[in-house]
Amino acid sequence: MTFRKATAQDISAIVELMADDALGQQRENFQTPLPAAYLKAFENIIADANQELMVVEDDNHAIIGTFQLTFIQYLSYCGGIRAQIENVMVRKDQRGLGIGKGMFEWTINRAKERNAHVLQLTSDKKRPRAIKFYEDLGFVATHEGMKLHFK
Repeated sequence: MTFRKATAQDISAIVELMADDALGQQRENFQTPLPAAYLKAFENIIADANQELMVVEDDNHAIIGTFQLTFIQYLSYCGGIRAQIENVMVRKDQRGLGIGKGMFEWTINRAKERNAHVLQLTSDKKRPRAIKFYEDLGFVATHEGMKLHFK
């Protein structure tokens, strides 16, 4: 597996991964050409030094996974840095092969490199298998998350 920052040429493959499940189909708009909003979001992400949109490639340079890592500076914990991982996706035909575990090993090391004191994530309660996977990696549900959607 190779980890690298995503490029504009990867956006379509990333959106396809995000749209390839029941929840993603409800919120993503994978089509050719992609809606311009995805490119604008990508431009905003790469312009921010605290955002790392990553892809994972196999030996043939095919994208088999993606995730976004965000570093959040805050005052608590004596001005600590919190790392947050979102949009963790592994291509369906590659699941169960240890790719997700490898992605988290890489992410944990990257968070430590950036001197983060914690790595956090959220997972939709409709994804019990994902939640079990995160628990098996050592993540603990310590807080109750809440959202207020505007659309």
